Amino acid sequence: MSHETQILTPDAAGYAEAAKLLAAGELVAMPTETVYGLAGDARNDHAVAAIFAAKGRPQFNPLIVHVADLTMAEQIAVFSDTARALAQAFWPGPLTLVLPLRMGCGISDLVTAGNDSVAIRLPAHPVARGLLSAFGGPLAAPSANPSGKISPTTARHVLDGLGGKIAAVIDGGACEVGVESTILSLDPPRLLRPGGLPAEALEAALAQPIASGGDAAKPNAPGQLVSHYAPGAQVRMNADAAQAGEVYIGFGPSEQADLTLSPSGDMVEAAANLFASLRAADDLAQARGATCIAIAPIPNHGLGRAINDRLRRASAPRD
Repeated sequence: MSHETQILTPDAAGYAEAAKLLAAGELVAMPTETVYGLAGDARNDHAVAAIFAAKGRPQFNPLIVHVADLTMAEQIAVFSDTARALAQAFWPGPLTLVLPLRMGCGISDLVTAGNDSVAIRLPAHPVARGLLSAFGGPLAAPSANPSGKISPTTARHVLDGLGGKIAAVIDGGACEVGVESTILSLDPPRLLRPGGLPAEALEAALAQPIASGGDAAKPNAPGQLVSHYAPGAQVRMNADAAQAGEVYIGFGPSEQADLTLSPSGDMVEAAANLFASLRAADDLAQARGATCIAIAPIPNHGLGRAINDRLRRASAPRD
């Protein structure tokens, strides 16, 4: 995207314009309690791929899904009684729950990095809540800055890093800094990242101590195994052509490909199609009795680095 980034006001007109842009698959930065988030429709593969592209994010790490209310959250995740009690006690606020993904909920595989769990929260910032209500759907929203750069706490910071790469930013003034959301998984409770909600408050609510573990940047711990999102068939990378007994996924123009990540060699389209293509190829391999999925070489720059990272996990040797 190369058009000028709009600056929107945090009022009904600004929310309506932002919601229209999001519905069209565009990206909009919004303030949260912590920093400005780069929001895209969490159900739109292309929008989520565009988030990774705008940030220059090198891997498809799971993203937190922001919702307008508990009803929306329950359409996306499966809530146990414990999870529901925590949500009712601490939402809206800086608590992210990692819960089982509700099958068929429509969340993009890129948001969950292909996992069967989802990180979800109901933010307290009035501008984030105003946009979520106006949009009426879930938003994936990592920090609105180029990957590896300092997180933005004003609209100007967002424009400095992403101006011209995203459609709009809602200027909600300066954010408070340093209060990232606390990330908690359940069954059993595990603190994956300490944050704005003290662990002691969660322990009091649960009436039990909470173990710590996980990685702050990777809340869906199962997705970080070396062999991850592995199809039933083996995966062979950097294949110029299919061998006997292989299903072939192409990239760019290819007459012999069974499936393609992008006929035109577009990296955002390839990222958006990655997980669905692996699933479709796995189904095709099963139908044909094939044992391997071969994938054309993907240039290892920009989103290609993230695609290749995910393919390496899928092709890793299995126990």
